[in-house]
Amino acid sequence: MTAIVVSPLSRIAELAVRHKAVEMVSLLAKGQDFHRPAVISRDRHLILGVNDISFAGTGDLIAPGEAHVAAIIDFARSWDRSAPLLIHCWMGVSRSPAAAVIASLAVHPEEDDDVLARRLREASPYATPNARLIEIGDSMLGRNGRLIRAIAGIGRGADADGNAPFVLPLYAAVEA
Repeated sequence: MTAIVVSPLSRIAELAVRHKAVEMVSLLAKGQDFHRPAVISRDRHLILGVNDISFAGTGDLIAPGEAHVAAIIDFARSWDRSAPLLIHCWMGVSRSPAAAVIASLAVHPEEDDDVLARRLREASPYATPNARLIEIGDSMLGRNGRLIRAIAGIGRGADADGNAPFVLPLYAAVEA
């Protein structure tokens, strides 16, 4: 079974190599420069210019929108799952955990939202998924409010220093 590796920007190269990731999603402010790790295929690197805000953007801030979530869903569904998917944002606490949950449900829509939210909390006591990404993902994935309620149910994560990557295992169906 493979997984989604969630990372702060500062540790993407280390974690890509350690987990043998070749695909990556980056959620950073538009124009924020960084180097893609050499082990990540250029054509399998989704870059989304989005700020970590939960309200409509003002000025230079770009709020997560449907186009961002659609890109995460499409990218996750095209992921071959032969190696972990690396998802990162600046600190690995808000945008990337939200994207990881959305990606997980995109590839395993049969998963129970509450079980996924608890698995996220077990993987990271710090994760506080971006509410706007979660709301849009809930709608686009047809969760009918279940994802929003499940993520709200685990509450805000503990304060983080931006150095707490984690691995979110994918849903493992029990074979009958």
